[in-house]
Amino acid sequence: MAYELYYWDGLQGRGEFVRLAFEEAGVEYIDVARQEDGTASMMKLLKSKSDAHIPFAPPFIKDGDLIVSHVANILLYLGPRLDLAPQDEALRFVANGLQLTITDFVAEVHDTHHPIATTRYYEDQKDAAKQRSADFIENRIPKFMSYFERVLENNPEGSERAVGSALSYVDLSLFQIVEGLRYAFPRGTKHLGVRYPKIIAVHDAVEKRPNIQSYLASGRRLKFNESGIFRHYPELDQDD
Repeated sequence: MAYELYYWDGLQGRGEFVRLAFEEAGVEYIDVARQEDGTASMMKLLKSKSDAHIPFAPPFIKDGDLIVSHVANILLYLGPRLDLAPQDEALRFVANGLQLTITDFVAEVHDTHHPIATTRYYEDQKDAAKQRSADFIENRIPKFMSYFERVLENNPEGSERAVGSALSYVDLSLFQIVEGLRYAFPRGTKHLGVRYPKIIAVHDAVEKRPNIQSYLASGRRLKFNESGIFRHYPELDQDD
């Protein structure tokens, strides 16, 4: 039975971290909201007053009757099943901690363009967004990226992987972080390769993997746009 992924149609967003895992593993999955009446099915489940274990928001997956929500939780579940998690059980919790840190980072990316309220349009909070983005580029990108650079450097199994000796979902997520930051802040990230060479090495290695290469060239890979988490507004970008 194919896995079912529920996320907003037309957006990479948080769902992309899960898609990358499915694509790298080469397993069958259904991107439900991209199917006919898929969004309606997703909303019916989200608003259900009778189904057990309903999720708060997408992304979530269904594996048979089981519903698993939240990106880090989804990847903690999928990792061993897709051979994208360390064999050592203790290291699986290390991987989960790294993914939760990526979750925090993604939330801060979102807040660069919606610093006041998610219910308001970007145009209604543009001045605050400029201030938030300037601080994000100056302080928060270096804070998070320096951390992950050290994680790679300190990995006893080698700096080619975030945790353990084999490719994990964390490496795939670091790839997506680099892709998203480069799209949203091309000026603010032009020195990533110089400052964080180990992260960029992981990004480049992931990009060359056959299944990922095929995915990136396919119609399944949605384009970044200004409705997602990583958005490019030139007025929010600046030199790092």
